[in-house]
Amino acid sequence: MRTEVSGGRRAGWIGAGYAAQGFGYAAVVTALPTFKERQGIDDGFVSVILLLVCVAAAGGSILADKAAARWGSRYALSGGLLAVAVGLGLTTFHTPTPIFTVILIAYGIGLGAVDASLSMQGVLVQARLGRSVMSRLFAAYTAAAITAALLMSGFAASGGGAALAVGVAAVVAAGVVLGGFSSLEPAKTVMPELVGDKRHDGTRHVVMVCGAFIFTAFLADSAVSTWSSVYLDDTLLASAAIVPLGYAAYQAAVLVSRLVGDHVVPRIGRGAAAVGSLLVCAVGCGIVVAIPAIVPAIIGFALTGIGVGILVPLAFSAAGEATPGHSDEVIARVNLFNYGGALLGAVLLGALSEPVGLRTAFLIPVIGLLATLPVVRALRGLPTTPAILPPATAPR
Repeated sequence: MRTEVSGGRRAGWIGAGYAAQGFGYAAVVTALPTFKERQGIDDGFVSVILLLVCVAAAGGSILADKAAARWGSRYALSGGLLAVAVGLGLTTFHTPTPIFTVILIAYGIGLGAVDASLSMQGVLVQARLGRSVMSRLFAAYTAAAITAALLMSGFAASGGGAALAVGVAAVVAAGVVLGGFSSLEPAKTVMPELVGDKRHDGTRHVVMVCGAFIFTAFLADSAVSTWSSVYLDDTLLASAAIVPLGYAAYQAAVLVSRLVGDHVVPRIGRGAAAVGSLLVCAVGCGIVVAIPAIVPAIIGFALTGIGVGILVPLAFSAAGEATPGHSDEVIARVNLFNYGGALLGAVLLGALSEPVGLRTAFLIPVIGLLATLPVVRALRGLPTTPAILPPATAPR
């Protein structure tokens, strides 16, 4: 006998997926120094591995699109989470560096598949509930990432080591699949009449518009996430206790903005929210450039977090609502802009740190944010039809 799953329960398990993804990614990033020492590799090799993971994640996003079109995004999400769980679990063992690299690439494929399919699931459950929930789903990701960082710190202090925290992340990812698969959103958004239609009128426009906001948001996110601690340490000569506060303030601001975003954005409108977020982000990074002091820099990083926290769920929601009938496909394509922005933010600021200094390099996200402002007009012109949930194509 089939039991109908409530929209709230579906949203809860999708939120658990976001939490598993955020927990796992934060565990890997914070474990990098341990991996580096264990594997005997240098910073240059770590950079190459991260680049390969990013490329693999883009491939994973494409695979998620294919899987969602055939079976539904819950299969793409579950497959991606299992790949993440296996990858995380294998990294806890000492292996030859080539094998370790392959393991991380496999993790990257799962990472990209989960990134894309989580947003597909979020848009679908949002349509089912009839209210905005994307910001709160992303808040679960952020809260779990903060928890993972704190857990990693606690394990390190107690002598447990990074492997234990990464192992916990693997168990969490597998647990979401095993416990929540039947509660995930089963619908597909590829309508029979749209399959084989090569025109997809307006789809490319939606991808470019929403992708621009994702690209810019992750440009700013990567700049702060990668370089805020280095800037406070190397440029402003902050103490060891102060150095992590820039990133902590950023993540806390992201979390707060996502907790309130589902209430604020529908009230002020998507266009106004996008303009405000872009300007707040630009002001935040601008403060870092204009005032070379510790407290203003931390405030600037926090302001950047407020804007980024709103922009990402806003863009994915807009992409889903503008393309009813094939939102899964569009979201997978929009998700690819994530990796371009993240790479540019990490690599370009690093490349400019020597010739011009990190302080000046933070102008890069400022320029990107301000350059995206004209795209808001196109965002306002996108349709806002909720994603279609066709029961006939919803395998259970």
